[in-house]
Amino acid sequence: MKRKILNVLSVLFGLLLMNGGLSKFFNYMPAPENLPEAVVKDNAALAEISWLIPLIASAELLGGMLILFPKTRALGVLVVFPVMVGVLLTHIFVAPDGLPIALVIWVILLWIIVDNKQRYRALIGYTKS
Repeated sequence: MKRKILNVLSVLFGLLLMNGGLSKFFNYMPAPENLPEAVVKDNAALAEISWLIPLIASAELLGGMLILFPKTRALGVLVVFPVMVGVLLTHIFVAPDGLPIALVIWVILLWIIVDNKQRYRALIGYTKS
């Protein structure tokens, strides 16, 4: 049962990331009108660096696609992890209204990480003796 729940949450998480990435490329989701001024300034600063938004969007798209499938899920998490750190920090320091949703998304992300911990052990140099 846990496996099915994780698979459903992972697919939803992957689709959420892909939607965010596609929206950055095609601007089909308008920004809310009541965004805090600090968020507007941060987004304007990001837009000043011409390659940064496409890079973030590409990471969201690629990571989201990889997270959809159990076999590539661990790699997808590595791709989106830096983006998710940015999302969390933005909601902690700039736009705390969205923090509850960001924390739910982080719980899913951490569950995927814990579920794939064996795959990450080689990356951190851990080997059983």
